[in-house]
Amino acid sequence: MSNVTALDLPMLEPLPERMKKYFAICQDKLGLVPNVLQAYAFDEDKLNAFSALYNDVMLADSGLTKLEREMIAVAVSSVNRCFYCLVAHGAAVRELSDDPMLGEALVMNYRVADLSARQRAMLDFSVRMTEASATIEERHRDELRKVGFTDRDIWDIAATAGFYNMTNRMASAVDMRPNDEYHAAHR
Repeated sequence: MSNVTALDLPMLEPLPERMKKYFAICQDKLGLVPNVLQAYAFDEDKLNAFSALYNDVMLADSGLTKLEREMIAVAVSSVNRCFYCLVAHGAAVRELSDDPMLGEALVMNYRVADLSARQRAMLDFSVRMTEASATIEERHRDELRKVGFTDRDIWDIAATAGFYNMTNRMASAVDMRPNDEYHAAHR
């Protein structure tokens, strides 16, 4: 494996059995092991913590669809200019929406995308949280409620935006590189 970050943190050798199984599942389902997982593979506890939080935020039961959560990841990553997440989650939006133009619009500027009122409110809130979280007031949560989000959904929107604000900063700080395969995927 070539370095997936600017840091010299070699992957555990040999990989612990649990990690091997997890990477094999990724390879089987995705056709690759995402570089973000390889980046964390220098420490099994860190990989497990990252994976558990990712799985909760992105895959657990929610009033948000998988596409909506990926859209939040891209909108937040666009504000933060996170190369890794824009490439990886842009590909996911293209795949889940079957719309390459949506993926590109969200990467560049979600405001130009053809979005429903629900999606626009969700992304407006996520971007506000990214740019100025201390300015969020009840009226901002009410805007989400008006387009059909429940309080649980608002929690999930905030958790997703918060997760990507954290991961964007980590990816940028260590110069994490996306898998080459993401660049051409689902175009």
